[in-house]
Amino acid sequence: MKLVFAGTPQVAVPSLRALIDSDHEVAAVVTRPDARSGRGRKVSASPVGALAASEGIEVLKPARAGDPEFLERLAEIAPDCCPVVAYGALLPQSALDVPRHGWVNLHFSLLPAWRGAAPVQHALLHGDDLTGASTFQIVKELDAGPVYGTLTEAVRPTDTSGELLERLSVSGAELLVRTLDGIAAGQLSPVEQPADGVSHAAKLTTEDAELDFTAPALRVDRVARACTPAPGAWTTFRGGRLKLGPVTPLTDADTPVLDPGQLHADKRRVIVGTSTHPVVLGEVRPQGKRAMAAVDWARGVRPTDEDRLGR
Repeated sequence: MKLVFAGTPQVAVPSLRALIDSDHEVAAVVTRPDARSGRGRKVSASPVGALAASEGIEVLKPARAGDPEFLERLAEIAPDCCPVVAYGALLPQSALDVPRHGWVNLHFSLLPAWRGAAPVQHALLHGDDLTGASTFQIVKELDAGPVYGTLTEAVRPTDTSGELLERLSVSGAELLVRTLDGIAAGQLSPVEQPADGVSHAAKLTTEDAELDFTAPALRVDRVARACTPAPGAWTTFRGGRLKLGPVTPLTDADTPVLDPGQLHADKRRVIVGTSTHPVVLGEVRPQGKRAMAAVDWARGVRPTDEDRLGR
């Protein structure tokens, strides 16, 4: 089939790579406009746009998917299907109507669970043991279209959202290619999603990423892993913001008993109290400074018995 692929971030790159290497023709790529990124805030192409350009594929960067110039060019290309992975913008009906097989989205959840912008983060936040990916036909309602195929992925106890999403981006790319193969062969028809089991995964904000050490250790652990790498878990220390990486809950009998937010540092580790078991801090990043191991941070700030993490 002739394809126009839509995607923007790194998580979409494995799918584009797999489609370029498949029997299908990637005639063009649609991605978000170039944006400032990195420490130097330089304007650069998206990861998907950069890969497409390096392969000599036409790159379309409409400000809105409903722009007349974009719709005209899409109609000229006349794709059979438009696969989508994390494009990052709404698709109007005028765009959805162009390809004869519609737009097929790779979504990183087992639909109808976790429709929305942050399915992997919410799977971790809510303690799911199993997640996966789905390919489905895009319709006007968010992530509600009929499903072509799914795959499952076990959630590991120490998974961060970044790690889990990286695995799903690779296995999901294979699922997307198989889905398009089935559509092209006329052997695959989508199945409507069940009405039961619908849940929604709104984008996590910086406010959502604040760790509450008056909560149980299990909750602190889930929030930290769900928010790594973005938007980044954080707390406060001596009036300043302190970013935190994943933590490790402790259940050892010899673990010190600590009040919520209370710190205990030794040469090997930094422990923080919660409403249940303490947790061990991993990487920390003080405001305006580089990331460092928690023990190195504690060696510099020398926390006292009166110091607490959190407000």
